[in-house]
Amino acid sequence: MTFGERLGLVRKRQKLSQANIGKLIGINGDAYGRYERNEVKPTIEMATKIANALKVSLDYLVGSTDLVLDTELLKRIEQVSKLTPKEKEHIYITIDALIRDFNAKKVYG
Repeated sequence: MTFGERLGLVRKRQKLSQANIGKLIGINGDAYGRYERNEVKPTIEMATKIANALKVSLDYLVGSTDLVLDTELLKRIEQVSKLTPKEKEHIYITIDALIRDFNAKKVYG
């Protein structure tokens, strides 16, 4: 998937218009649309602004990963990375338990 296709996909999932995103990053909607159509490649500064406006990682937009990490998740990952190993283990145990519970609810309705 191209940079522009990823832009369009994320924007549509968030139910935003090209004009909305353009306003957030300081350009008009038509100029933003050119990025989605892959007519123009943004500078790294502009790509960073777009990623921040869409609340996704720049890695996702440029195709380095297919994992869509929103900025809230990235902040939490960064916070956890600063904890001690023992504190991290407590977080992991809690997350694992919650995931098991959610998966069980899906299976058993």
